[in-house]
Amino acid sequence: MPPKKKSPPRTPSTGGDPWTDIDEQGTGLSVDDFITTLVVRTGNSLRRVVTLPYSDQFGLTMAEWRMLSVVAEAQCLPFSELVTRSETDKSLVSRAMRLLETRGLVILEPVAGSPRRGLTCRLSADGQALYNRAMPVAQRAQAAMIRVLDNEERQVLYRTLHKLRRACHDEEGPPDQD
Repeated sequence: MPPKKKSPPRTPSTGGDPWTDIDEQGTGLSVDDFITTLVVRTGNSLRRVVTLPYSDQFGLTMAEWRMLSVVAEAQCLPFSELVTRSETDKSLVSRAMRLLETRGLVILEPVAGSPRRGLTCRLSADGQALYNRAMPVAQRAQAAMIRVLDNEERQVLYRTLHKLRRACHDEEGPPDQD
């Protein structure tokens, strides 16, 4: 039996949009059409093309860059809050923070009278200096990819991504209507 030919993915430019008239059962959706598949693949590609070059440039893994930037934005925060804000697995956060601590980029301090679980995280002077050098490079790289979209596409994508995030975090019902 000859191998099955894989049909090219449907895209708006080829007229195939499996989402427009989707029913509640998702009839006709292939795995390639799943929102999770598209978002994960796009996210992976964006990390590889946009984030990896500047994290590499500054000698950081992507996980280390993520932790460094979250701590920098917060200035000082409990470890548990870092896990929540980074939306990253606790063990990955722990490994990345220990590596950053070993390199002298973050300071992890136990909260007085608290067991190990009560750590506070903040940047060291070297960590802040690295962040100050890396952030403009990161902003330029992110802006370059955002600018691939026209203004209307940017607005729609920004609103849509935030709407999906709210829907994922909303335990009380469907997302707000935008």
